[in-house]
Amino acid sequence: QVQLVESGGGLVQPGGSLRLSCAASRSIFDMLAMGWYRQAPGKQREFVAGITRGGSANYADSVKGRFTISSDNAKNTVYLQMNSLKPEDTAVYYCNGRELLGVRVADYWGQGTQVTVSS
Repeated sequence: QVQLVESGGGLVQPGGSLRLSCAASRSIFDMLAMGWYRQAPGKQREFVAGITRGGSANYADSVKGRFTISSDNAKNTVYLQMNSLKPEDTAVYYCNGRELLGVRVADYWGQGTQVTVSS
């Protein structure tokens, strides 16, 4: 098991920036990958960005060029830098950790942090 705690959400104006953090209770190097997902009201949870243990990152098309995912293994923390925010980025953002346990994959989730983009 691993506990994931997100922070950094809040209210920001369109065009603004926020940085989300996800602190893990143990080494994120144990994970196959870490990622960020989001869920807007009335919508399904969707993938935003992910980073593998090797440092490769990928993004949803809707955030490419605006969001950047990074990790600090020494701090067991993953970040999501969000720039040029739009109202449609408003959602609860969840941190995800994916671990290989033998022959199966385990997914861990944080409690979420609210991001609201509004003037």
